[in-house]
Amino acid sequence: MKRIVTLLLAALMLLSTACAAAKAPQTPQTRTFTDSVGRTVEVPYTLDKVAVSGPLAQIVLFALCPDRLAGIASKWDKTAEQFFDIKYYDLPVLGQLYGGKGELNLETLLTSGAQIVIDVGEPKKTIVEDLDALQEQTGIPFVHITALTASMGDAYRKLGELLDMPAEAEALAAYCDRVYARTVEIAGAVEKRNLLYVTGDQGLNVIAQGSYHAEIIDLLSNNLAVVENPSSKGTGNEVDMEQILLWDPEVILFAPESIYGDVKNRPEWQTVTAIRNGEYYEVPFGPYNWMGFPPSVQRYLGMLWMSELLYPEAAQLDLFAAVQEYFKLFYHCDITREQYDALMQNSLGA
Repeated sequence: MKRIVTLLLAALMLLSTACAAAKAPQTPQTRTFTDSVGRTVEVPYTLDKVAVSGPLAQIVLFALCPDRLAGIASKWDKTAEQFFDIKYYDLPVLGQLYGGKGELNLETLLTSGAQIVIDVGEPKKTIVEDLDALQEQTGIPFVHITALTASMGDAYRKLGELLDMPAEAEALAAYCDRVYARTVEIAGAVEKRNLLYVTGDQGLNVIAQGSYHAEIIDLLSNNLAVVENPSSKGTGNEVDMEQILLWDPEVILFAPESIYGDVKNRPEWQTVTAIRNGEYYEVPFGPYNWMGFPPSVQRYLGMLWMSELLYPEAAQLDLFAAVQEYFKLFYHCDITREQYDALMQNSLGA
């Protein structure tokens, strides 16, 4: 009889445990997310492997979730070696959805283990159709997060929602909000200087007023490059020397790998006010162009630099400390004074 009672009790306990397990809440496998262009997308409940659609998204997401990246859009620049952990160099190169440097490599994407592809930046006119088609073709969810310079904080908060990283995203968002608000304050307190940002191996391309690439230039200066059709490309609009002379900027910013180092030896440039007065500078580069190309979150470094360069009395900025803070938050590294001085070699006045 005791044996029968014991067996019955054991059976009841097993039944009770099974019932409790059946009633316990199960973690869902998927959830829905509405992206910045209104697409409601079913995504995995937990996202541990993230792919990026291009270099702009790569910079934004490296700041937030470097160890979740399933791949990168393009190889890191050589200058990144002195800042980034070497483990990030072994990530597969996926290519990019938009731009002139090749297409998204779907074969590599499918073998990368990526659970989602995130596009960040200015939405293209065909963004909804493009992402819907790729999602259907690959079976991987694609989402777009709109990120303009003024709204980068909100973009990070949206990414924090998507990746379930609210605290980490808020730290980056709060930084962006603070730096942008201070930049707007400085811009509103000064008489803006007449400026051109030029690119190209002859210095005859300009980043035109009103273009996506000109956001911080337009904010912090009187951007003289007014053209009929501002280019959406980072190379800008091509002009001629006659037009440069007509604009006659008081300050010129030369893109990396332009003619900064040789411009003083070019007779055609010597009557330009900026060159004549020695008010021309090379945009810092490391590990990306601080003014854009791609026009991603590193433009916050460009805002800090331009504020101090053009309006030091209004900015009242310890630029080295500000750059240190950015590198720690967004690049997960400490920058030394020697590294900073090398970056600034041609970028600040005497």
